[in-house]
Amino acid sequence: MTTPETIMPLRLGVNIDHVATIRNARGGRHPEPIRAARLAVDAGADGITAHLREDRRHISDLDITVLNSELDCPLNLEMAATEEMLKIALEHVPNACCLVPEKRQELTTEGGLDVEGQRLSLQPFVSKLRDRGIRVSLFVDPDFDQIKSAAEVGADIVELHTGTYCEAAFAKDKTLFASELKRIEEGARYASELGLEVHAGHGLTYDTTPQIAALPQIVELNIGHFLVGEAIFSGLDSSIRRMRAVMDTARAQISGSKSA
Repeated sequence: MTTPETIMPLRLGVNIDHVATIRNARGGRHPEPIRAARLAVDAGADGITAHLREDRRHISDLDITVLNSELDCPLNLEMAATEEMLKIALEHVPNACCLVPEKRQELTTEGGLDVEGQRLSLQPFVSKLRDRGIRVSLFVDPDFDQIKSAAEVGADIVELHTGTYCEAAFAKDKTLFASELKRIEEGARYASELGLEVHAGHGLTYDTTPQIAALPQIVELNIGHFLVGEAIFSGLDSSIRRMRAVMDTARAQISGSKSA
């Protein structure tokens, strides 16, 4: 459990899915996700996230093989809770697996996993991953029932969905923004009290990251699409270094306020 006296460093996981999206738009090998992953680590990322979807719309099986064998940092394999993905995870044994909901027609992950409604199927799934030494994260909305269910099925980590919060910021909906930030703050505190490690992600930008980075229970942010998009204008190295600076500044401010 995180206390005000034990504020943990904040890690950055960079999701490289959309480097593969650009590659797949034309076919061939360029740009290579492994090259982006190495650059991300050099720029300040603590780990790499890659989502192997059922339809393989961006990251491929070969990408996972290359990333898992050649990276010197933790690989977080994002995936649906299916038998196909379980087999792949148990074959590769990444550092962590983040279980997410997945629908073929969606453009991106829409909302958190319904852990409460899938407890009977998720509990043995989580156990099989953990038995191989794989840390298990569940991507959930900042909802107490979902967070409690995540702890009960044996997850190590919850990643709190920040998508609605980021959409509210973009729409300049101050009421929704404030209520979603409060939900995330309370969800992070509750998850930590249950002994879960707390991550957050989805839709985070330079403008929306500081408030999330300032929540002491959250120890990792996973950000991808925004950083790859910004790389078009400033380069991937620059976009990641700027995000790293935004995170570190917000974390330093809460550390200073606790020690003042």
